[in-house]
Amino acid sequence: MNAPRQTLVVLFGGQSAEHDVSRVTASHVIRAADPSRYDIIAVGIDRDGSWKVSPAHEWRGEGGRDTGESLSVGGAEVEPSAVLRSHAGAVVMPLLHGPLGEDGTVQGLLELLDMPYVGSGVLASAVAMDKGVAKRLFAEAGLPQARSVTMHHDECSPRNLLVLWDDHATDLFVKPANMGSSVGVSRVSSPEELAVAVEAAARYDNWIVIEEAVRGREIEVAVLGNRNPRASLPGEITPSKDFYDYEDKYVDDAATLTVPARLTEAQTEEVRRLAVHAYGLLRCEGMARVDFFLEEDGRGFLINEINTIPGFTPISMYPKMWEASGLSYPALIDELVRLALERHTARRRSTDR
Repeated sequence: MNAPRQTLVVLFGGQSAEHDVSRVTASHVIRAADPSRYDIIAVGIDRDGSWKVSPAHEWRGEGGRDTGESLSVGGAEVEPSAVLRSHAGAVVMPLLHGPLGEDGTVQGLLELLDMPYVGSGVLASAVAMDKGVAKRLFAEAGLPQARSVTMHHDECSPRNLLVLWDDHATDLFVKPANMGSSVGVSRVSSPEELAVAVEAAARYDNWIVIEEAVRGREIEVAVLGNRNPRASLPGEITPSKDFYDYEDKYVDDAATLTVPARLTEAQTEEVRRLAVHAYGLLRCEGMARVDFFLEEDGRGFLINEINTIPGFTPISMYPKMWEASGLSYPALIDELVRLALERHTARRRSTDR
């Protein structure tokens, strides 16, 4: 007998600066999901926060190509909880990057509605999204990382920034604590540039992370699982510019992605171990991409950040690393749905629902 069909609600768009990235990701997932296994409902969140729904078969085959085309947020406007409740037994796949989607807010809504969903829960989503909080937890666990400080925007006076610059005496990266896809990130080489970069980052978040610029290779690891996660073969990004910025990721397509990364067997084992450790430390579930710098003649692997909803197009690093590890893109979607149902069952049992 054929297995029963599973309803999959693909949730995309959102109100963050990563809205367009989310639309591209959703288009690929919808086209890759096995139509014999899934009834797909695509729910888009517009930039103004309105929710709109349309059957995915109306969009299947449209967009999502290497040209950068993506799904549009269209269809009839709906009330969020009503549209989700109307699909009993569905698994929700949030493909929302950045605040109001990847930060635990939507995950909290799905918990209240008692719906299974792909990815980490409220706590892990919120902590991983806030780079400053995550870095503090990494430090307390003894995970190696670059030197950094997290400051509220109202603490970033000219005097404090000058003291900070004198203390580090090196190029710095400035970034919003709660944002992804390198949005609002700047590399600076002087106190004057530092002040400008802080104001640019503050457009996206009141909390600012300022960290040393590490001279090293950019290594990433994909992690998959709930209580017993496993790590993929690592990949390496070679930016076309000073750092892997938004244009390099999504516009110019000029960065070089090497999967698997050219590492020794010992290095591969070490970075995979660190990735799983960090994943468990933040209580991640489902999936996450863990990013590192590698100082080969210095401190070795330095953890940079964890992305709980990583880029998910076929050319994104997360699925590419799993493909190199023996798990195809459609099979990866199947596994994420299975993990979502597994986690939901375990949570219902532990909360006595």
